[in-house]
Amino acid sequence: MNIYVDFDDCLCETAKAFSDLARKMFGIDVPYEKMAYFNLQKAFGLTEEQYDRLMTAGHEPEAILAYEETPGASEVINKWIRSGCSVSIITGRPYNTYEVSRRWLDEHGFQRAEMYCLNKYGRENLMKGSRFSLEPEDYYRMKFDYAVEDSAEAFRFFSHLPELRVLVYDRPWNRNCPFPDNRYRRCTDWESIRKAVSLE
Repeated sequence: MNIYVDFDDCLCETAKAFSDLARKMFGIDVPYEKMAYFNLQKAFGLTEEQYDRLMTAGHEPEAILAYEETPGASEVINKWIRSGCSVSIITGRPYNTYEVSRRWLDEHGFQRAEMYCLNKYGRENLMKGSRFSLEPEDYYRMKFDYAVEDSAEAFRFFSHLPELRVLVYDRPWNRNCPFPDNRYRRCTDWESIRKAVSLE
């Protein structure tokens, strides 16, 4: 069984960290529970210049390494791997964060999961020739049985897999978004994700 897992806000509490960062950098106080948009520029009402500064600061190595793990993530993922599943962490983070992101995973118990940087949002150039750097055409050759994702903007990456079951990690910015079809199921935490995945 092959399982796709998004990184930010599925494995770690990235949005909460960015909420703190926006408050410290710009005095903009939008608590995590009030973050109505996945797009951080829109969520915090930032100018282009502020958004660029926020994204740069939030992707510094010391910032990434300080992100808190989402409770229960490593326990569930390691159970899947011990059961013979292949787990691929597919992130929209820029490839220049690969090494520090890989370090965060290793330090939080995800050593046996592969990580790939997918150009999900057209934000940057990826590392040509690296097997861990994916353009969409590379990704579409991969096959998955389940996906764990929080961003409705990423749902378009699942349309080519008609049997895929998508477990949507409940976050403030996806609570009002419609699901494309009945393959999508909202999960409130990693325990509900674990229960939703059949290992048979």
